Amino acid sequence: MSIEPDHPTLSRGALIKAAGGAGLAVAFGARALDALGADAATTATCVLTPEVTEGPYWIDNKFTRRDIREEKPGPPVVLQLTIVNAKTCKPIRGADLEIWHCDASGKYSGFDAGSSGGGPGGGGPTSATRYLRGHQRSNAAGVATFVTIFPGWYPGRTPHIHMKAHIDNDRVVHTGQLFFNEAITAAVYKQPPHSSHGSYDTPHARDMIFAQAGGSRAVVALSKRPRGAKGYLGRIVIGVAAA
Repeated sequence: MSIEPDHPTLSRGALIKAAGGAGLAVAFGARALDALGADAATTATCVLTPEVTEGPYWIDNKFTRRDIREEKPGPPVVLQLTIVNAKTCKPIRGADLEIWHCDASGKYSGFDAGSSGGGPGGGGPTSATRYLRGHQRSNAAGVATFVTIFPGWYPGRTPHIHMKAHIDNDRVVHTGQLFFNEAITAAVYKQPPHSSHGSYDTPHARDMIFAQAGGSRAVVALSKRPRGAKGYLGRIVIGVAAA
């Protein structure tokens, strides 16, 4: 069953909230509030979202789809990624945003044959599965929306989602990782199907990538979905070097 997002685009106010509300200068520059509604002549300096490794589990695919779950169990997450030009703070329309992450048992699609932890299996895909992977184009507000599940974990890493941003005929302008509030993660992992895999072994503070990715700036803003809907709505703003 598909899940449609309750808010298909982010308003100017929601964009600011996703970037941290009163702490806007942490995610962007001091002039970001004005720049988000400014014309093309306005310039502003926004903080560039740090680049990190894509990791060993990326697979080149062109699965353009909003719902990437493929019936994988877990609390649904409607994930809204807003991509902006880090120099001007303006949303980027038509960017190809790509995400991938492991399931509740810690397995990545494509690397799940004969491995209990989703390992790379000799450096390449070990199966034809492609769950929890997909692409979406950003709309006029710079927002790309995915329907996925709360990510699982595997030894040595804090729970995360991988992402890439492509513009201008598949030019990669950002490779990053997204993270989640640890209190919410702990609560989710007490419930099935995540509970069968136990508590994750690496908190943010000990993760080798979390600080590189921007620390708290790489944490998705999560809220319960309204009107009794299950799961979470997640939002984050990604600043890229588009020029």
